[in-house]
Amino acid sequence: MRKWSPLIAVCLGTFLLLVDVTIVVVALPAIAGQFDAGLADLQWVLDGYALALAALVLGAGSLADRYGRRRAYLGGLVLFATASLLCAVAPNEQALVAARVLQGVAGAAMFATTVAILNVTYRGRDRGVAFGVWGAVNGAAAAAGPIVGGLLTEHLGWRWIFLVNLPVCLVAVWFTRRGVIESRGAQGRFDLAGTLAFTVAAGAVTLGLIQGGSAGWTDPSTLVAFAVSLVAAVVFVAVERRSDHPMLDLGLFRRPAFSALIAAALLTQAAAFAYLPYTMVWLQQVLGNGPVRAGLVGALPMAAAALLVGAFAGHRLQRIAPRVTVGGGLLLIAAGNLLQSFLDSGSTGSALVPGLIVVGLGVGTVLPALSSAVLAAVPRERSGMAGGALNTFRQLGFALGVAVFGAVFEHQAGAGDPVGGLTATVTVAAATALAAGVLVLILVRGRTGPDQVGRTGDEQANAPQRVGG
Repeated sequence: MRKWSPLIAVCLGTFLLLVDVTIVVVALPAIAGQFDAGLADLQWVLDGYALALAALVLGAGSLADRYGRRRAYLGGLVLFATASLLCAVAPNEQALVAARVLQGVAGAAMFATTVAILNVTYRGRDRGVAFGVWGAVNGAAAAAGPIVGGLLTEHLGWRWIFLVNLPVCLVAVWFTRRGVIESRGAQGRFDLAGTLAFTVAAGAVTLGLIQGGSAGWTDPSTLVAFAVSLVAAVVFVAVERRSDHPMLDLGLFRRPAFSALIAAALLTQAAAFAYLPYTMVWLQQVLGNGPVRAGLVGALPMAAAALLVGAFAGHRLQRIAPRVTVGGGLLLIAAGNLLQSFLDSGSTGSALVPGLIVVGLGVGTVLPALSSAVLAAVPRERSGMAGGALNTFRQLGFALGVAVFGAVFEHQAGAGDPVGGLTATVTVAAATALAAGVLVLILVRGRTGPDQVGRTGDEQANAPQRVGG
C-alpha cells in the first residue's frame, strides 16, 4: 500500500481540481438565488479560479523546482482546504469570488507538481500503471462532478460543494506525508515581473469583457479595463524578451505548429466548456430543472463521451498525426455545438444531448493528442515550459470564454429571450471551434518530433497535465 501512496495523493488532488470546476457550474443558479447575484458575479465565481490558476501555474512550477515539489504540493493542499472553507462560509458573492481566487492560487501549486511527483516516484511498468490510473481519474472526475454537485446542491445546499473538499484534502495530506519523497528540478529564477504583468493583462481583459456585456462596450470602466490589459500585455512581452530566465520564451511562438496548438488549446477550452454555465442557467432557471437533472442532462453526456474515447481509443489516437486528431476533434466540437443551437421556446433539455455527446467525442480526441503534439513542436530543453504554457492557455481560454459567452448570452437574455441567448452562445462556440480546427489543419504538420526522443526525467516531469474545463 505504501508504494501507491504517492499515486493516491496525486489522484486525490487532481480529482479536487477537476470536480471543483464542474461542481460549481451546476451550482451557479443556487448561488445566484442565495446572494441575489447577477450574471457578472456568477462569471467571476468561475473566472476567479481559472485566472489565478492560469496566471500562476508557470511560476508555481519554478518555485516547486527550487523549494521542493512535495512541499509545494502539501502547501497547495492545505491552502485549497482553507480556501474551500472560506467559500463555504462566504457571506456574499464578493467574499465567494475572493475565496475562489485563493483556491486558484492553491490549485496552481498542485497543478504544477502532480505529474512531476509521479514521474520521479515510479519507474518502468509501475510508471505506466500510475499514469494510466491518473488519466482515468481525470475522466472520472469530469464525469462525476455534475452528479456530485447536483446531489449536494439539491439535497444539502450549494455550500456543501466546498465543504466536501475538506475531508478529501485531509486524506490527500496524509498520503502525501506518508509516501511522497521530496524532489527538485532545474532551479530557474522566479519571474515575478512577468507573472505580475501576465496576471494584470489576463485579469483586466476578462474584466473588460464582463463589463462590456453588462455596462456597455463604450462605458468608461470597460475601456479602462481594456487599456490596462493592453499596457500590461506590452509590459509582459518586454519583460520576457529582456529576461535571462523568462517565464515563457516568446521565441517558441515563431514556430507555426506551436502557435497553432497553443491557440487551439485556448479555443478548445472556450468552445467545449465555457458555455456550460449558461446551459445550466437555462436548464434550471428557464426550464425549472433541479440541479441533479441539470447535471445529468447538461454536462454528463459530454463527460461520459470524452471518458469513453479516452478509455477505448486514447492509445490508438496517439499513433495518428496531431493535425488529424486535434484538427478533426475540433471540427467535431464545432459540429456538436451547432447541433445544440436548434432550440426554440418548446425545447427541453434532451434537445442538447446529441450535441453534447458529439462535443464529448471531440474533447476526448483533442485533449490527449494536444499534450503530446505541443511537446513535439518544441526543442527538448523547452518541454517543461511548453507544458506549462499549454496548461496556462487552457485555463485562460476557459476564463475568457466564460466572459465572452456571458456577454453574448446576456445580450439576448436581457432582451427577454433566454432561449435565443443560449442559441447564440453555442453558435459562437461552434464558430470558435471551427476557426481553431481550420488553424490546426493548415499550420500543424508531421506526427512526432525528433525532440521527443530521449527526454530526460526532469523534462518529462514538467510535461502538461490533462485537466478539464
